Amino acid sequence: MTRVLLIDDDRLQARLLQAHFRNFRRGTYTLDWSETYEDGLARLLTGGFDACLLDFRLGERDGLQLIREAAAKDCRTPIVFLTAEASENIDIQAMEAGALDYLVKGEINPRSLERSLRYALKLGESLEALRRLATRDELTGLLNRREYDRILSEEEDRARRFGQPLALVVIDIDLFKSINDLHGHAAGDAVLREVAARIADSIRTVDRAARIGGEEFALILVQTDGASAFEVARRAIGSVARSPVTAGALSIAVTASAGVAVIPADGRTARELFEAADRALYAAKEAGRNRVVKAGGAKDRA
Repeated sequence: MTRVLLIDDDRLQARLLQAHFRNFRRGTYTLDWSETYEDGLARLLTGGFDACLLDFRLGERDGLQLIREAAAKDCRTPIVFLTAEASENIDIQAMEAGALDYLVKGEINPRSLERSLRYALKLGESLEALRRLATRDELTGLLNRREYDRILSEEEDRARRFGQPLALVVIDIDLFKSINDLHGHAAGDAVLREVAARIADSIRTVDRAARIGGEEFALILVQTDGASAFEVARRAIGSVARSPVTAGALSIAVTASAGVAVIPADGRTARELFEAADRALYAAKEAGRNRVVKAGGAKDRA
């Protein structure tokens, strides 16, 4: 079932669209209605809808402003813009704001509305796939290096602005080259995927996990001090070592080492933070692997 949210302050228009929905020919659609800007935005941001029909005029504010506000909060629900004005300028503004299609109210019928929704849903799927390719590592599904750099820079700015700590954990699989040499690259890929899944399960939903190199990963931990970040790192490498990784008929024992650094204690910028965490990781390797070292010297085994 496809859930659609209508945001429109016109009760008559809402009833008319409900009638159009009952005459759709393909699939099963349900229509929920919000008649105010505030309620509509709040419901849209829940992520509980597959598509949104959005009116241009919403009291003192308009749908273009709502689209921009939703996009700023990372809302990716496909939006079809509705307006009583058959203006090319409104059409362009709606598309530039992020709408995926545009309908003039006086021209809407069940067929055109259903077609527009199907088009927006399909285009939304395609855009999400492209977005994933641009931001995710293909092998592990974690954030890729480019997206990691972008998010770390954003979080550095936020931490500085609000005076909050920001932690970075850099994790490297121990002796990964020997896994590839002994068992082959297919087994190495299986290890990378499983290690990625285990460390991603070790963090909160507000934190981020990325693959930043061949066998190197990073955890961006927001509003996290050094002691808490150290415990997250211990939990992450402990999960890596807790059981062998299965790769076909093989059972491969794997460990990892981690370095931890925090803004502002260990650096003031994203670059300084990474350099401090990377030095701590190197110290963990030198100390015997399968352990965590915090910038400044604290260390512990998993």
